[in-house]
Amino acid sequence: MKTPLIRAGFALALALPAAAFAASVPQSFTATYNVLQGGSPLGEATIVLKAAGNGQYEYTNITKGTAGLAAALGANSTETSRFTWAGSVPQVVSYHYQLDASFKQKTRDMTVQGNTVQVKDNSKSFSYPAAQGMIERNTLPLALGVALRDGKQQASFPVAVKQEVENQQFKVSGKEKVKVPAGTFDTVRVDRTDADRGFNAWYAPAKYPVPVKLAQKDGGDLTLELVRFEGK
Repeated sequence: MKTPLIRAGFALALALPAAAFAASVPQSFTATYNVLQGGSPLGEATIVLKAAGNGQYEYTNITKGTAGLAAALGANSTETSRFTWAGSVPQVVSYHYQLDASFKQKTRDMTVQGNTVQVKDNSKSFSYPAAQGMIERNTLPLALGVALRDGKQQASFPVAVKQEVENQQFKVSGKEKVKVPAGTFDTVRVDRTDADRGFNAWYAPAKYPVPVKLAQKDGGDLTLELVRFEGK
C-alpha cells in the first residue's frame, strides 16, 4: 500500500477550510501511562495535547523513571512536538527530545524549513528533503489513532527520523480484549508491517485517539499501559 491515507487527507485540506476539521480531530487531552520494561515497572508517562496558537498544536510526552534502574539513575525524558492538522494527519512543524540521567544527557531537535528537514542530534547535524504529510515518532501513535477512528484497516505514513524519511506501514491484525489500569477494553491490535521493529499497539478508537496499550521492543522492550485519560 502506498499512501492513500495521506493523499486523502491533503485532498480534504484543499477542499475544505481548516475550521471544518475542528470537530473531527482531537483538540486537547491528557493521557497517563505506566511504563514497563520486560514486564517490570519502570516509570510513568504523561502525554498532553493542547492548542499552541496560529493553527498549531503541541503534543508533549514526559516520561519519569520511578522504579528500578531508571529511578536509581534519575532518568527522565521529554518529547515535544509542534504540528498542524493536514486533514486528519498531524503534520510535523518541529520536534524536541531531551533525556536527562545521571550518566548521560541526550538531545535531538528537528525543524521543517520549507522543503527541508533540519536535525541536530547532540553535536551532529543532518538535513534531508521533507515529504508531504510528514509526521515524526512522537505523534505517530496519535496519527494511527485518528486513522483507526476513521475506519482505516491499514495506514502508511512518511515519518521523519534522524537522517531520512521512512515510509512506515501499519495494519490491523485482529481484535483483542485488553486489561490495563484504566480498565478492560475491546481493542483492535495494530502491527507495523514494513519492518521487523516489534511495534504493536492496542486501540479502543471509539473512545480514545491514543492506544490503551503499546509495546515496542526496539529501544528497550518497553510497554505502556493506560492509567487515565482526560479530554474533550
